[in-house]
Parts: sequence; C-alpha cells; structure tokens
Amino acid sequence: MRMIDLGSQRGPLHIIDTTTAVDCGREVRFRRSFRSLVECMVPCCGFQPSDSVSSDSDSSAHTSTTVTGTFFGYRRGRVSFCLQDDARSNAPPLLLLDFAVPTAYLAREMQYGLLRIALECNRHDRRSDYSCSPLFDVPVWSMYCNGRKVGFAVRRQVTVSDAAVLRLMQSVSVGAGVLPVAPKSADGDLMYLRASFERVVGSPDSESFHMINPVGSSGQELSIFFLRS
Repeated sequence: MRMIDLGSQRGPLHIIDTTTAVDCGREVRFRRSFRSLVECMVPCCGFQPSDSVSSDSDSSAHTSTTVTGTFFGYRRGRVSFCLQDDARSNAPPLLLLDFAVPTAYLAREMQYGLLRIALECNRHDRRSDYSCSPLFDVPVWSMYCNGRKVGFAVRRQVTVSDAAVLRLMQSVSVGAGVLPVAPKSADGDLMYLRASFERVVGSPDSESFHMINPVGSSGQELSIFFLRS
C-alpha cells in the first residue's frame, strides 16, 4: 500500500473511497460523483484565506504558524480531529478532540462551500476551573457548526488505535481517502482528511485554524475557532 502525498498537487483535491494506492506520476481522477464524495467525508481539502483572515494574521496583535490538521473516523461514526506540529514525527499531538457530530453531518454542512466550527468554553464554569490553564487543556467545549449548536467536543488522550491510524498517515502531508484497517467495522470504512492549517493565536484565550489550499487550487472554506470567554 502506498499513501498519497498531495503536498505539491495542483488543482482541486478530491476524496476517493477506495484504499489509497495510486501511481503518483498520473493525475488523481474522480472516483465518485460529488454526492458520493459528500457522503464519504468533507468534499474538498482546503481553502484560500479570505481578506479578513489574512489581515488578522498580518496584524502585530496575532502570531501565525502552520500545523497539520487531520479529521478521521468511520463513515457512519463520529469524527475525531487531531492537530500536530509535525505529522511525520512520533511526537504527541498538540490536541486530539472527539466531535459530537457524525461524519455525514459535517459533509452536509460542507455542501454549501463553508464550514466554520466554533468551540467555546466558560472560564467561570463551576464544574472545573481552567481559567488559567493552557487553552488546549480545556477538557470539554461547546461546539457550534455554522452558527448552530451541535453538542460538545471532548479532549482525550491518544489511544493505541489512534496512534496506529496516525502512523498509517505519516507519509501523507495533504490528502483524503480510506485507510486499510482490519478488522472491518460495522460503521463502515475508516475515512481521513489531512491538510495544512494556518494557526492564528489571538490571545491566551483564543486561537483559530484555517485550512490552506495547495498553490493553484481552489476549494471550500474550513475554519475552527477556540474561544475561552
């Protein structure tokens, strides 16, 4: 099995729903209709930052770096989201979250060309005091997709199976598809989507991540915002 590295791929990036193995010397072609792609995972793999995002990241009040973000989960299951400084190393992730929504829900939201996920927490929540801790130490976030509350996102530690999934994708910098795992799950294929994200740190209580398109490609906008209020 060979993993696809689309870091230098020009043109739109598409999801395939067969085991990822291609001749890198040939163009990656459509394997499914758009509707089938939506059912598999988020239908595109990047976005061109808007003027507002660019101006924010250029401001002296913000710092900006690039990290790797990976969505993964079973077709009929819930999605996990992992942030890494270097996806090719074995270092622990910056953050691993379980989202309260299934893959199909995120895919439906992406049909309209825009997905904004907002994760919020209250520093005065009496159940736990994380007002002074690092932002990524917050264990539970209220989750909003395109302005609608959809439940919660929960931080968790990397499991043995998570580590195995991330190792399978070590050779992939940007791409999406199906991972060959055994045994087969009743929830269907294990899907993944990996891309580079611009990380914008606004303050100790706010960060945002904006999916970046490879040069020359266009796609749908996907941003994730963390806010401690």
